Amino acid sequence: MKKVVSLFVLFYVLSPAAQAENDLYTYRAVVTSVYDGDTVTADVDLGFRVWIRSEKLRLARIDAPEVRGPERPLGLISRDWLREKLLGKEVIIKTFKDKRGKYGRYLVDIFLQGRNINDWLVEEGLAEYKTY
Repeated sequence: MKKVVSLFVLFYVLSPAAQAENDLYTYRAVVTSVYDGDTVTADVDLGFRVWIRSEKLRLARIDAPEVRGPERPLGLISRDWLREKLLGKEVIIKTFKDKRGKYGRYLVDIFLQGRNINDWLVEEGLAEYKTY
C-alpha cells in the first residue's frame, strides 16, 4: 500500500495539475512606486484583461531599514536601490496563497528577469531575512 501511495504522490507532483496549482498565485505586474526597501505599489495583471491597480505589496521574508526615524540613512539607500531596479518595470510576483501582512499588504516574492529581488536585497546587505 505504501508503494501505491508513494507512486500516486510522485505522479501528482509531476503532473500538469500540480504544476498549475503551483503557478496559481503567480502574476505579472508593473511596479508603479517604491515606498521603501520592502514595500512597493504595483499594477497587477490577473489575466483575461483584468488588472488590480495601485496594489501595495510587502516583500516577504525580509525586513529593510525604515525611511523614517533613526534608520533613515540606510532606509533611503535600500529604497533607492530598489527603485533603480524595479520602478516602471514589468516583474513577476508570487504571493503565498494570497497571504497578507499586518498592514493588509500582500506578501510577495518579486522576480525581475528570473532573479528573486527579495534575496538580492539581502545579498547586497540592504535587508535581512525576517520571520513574521
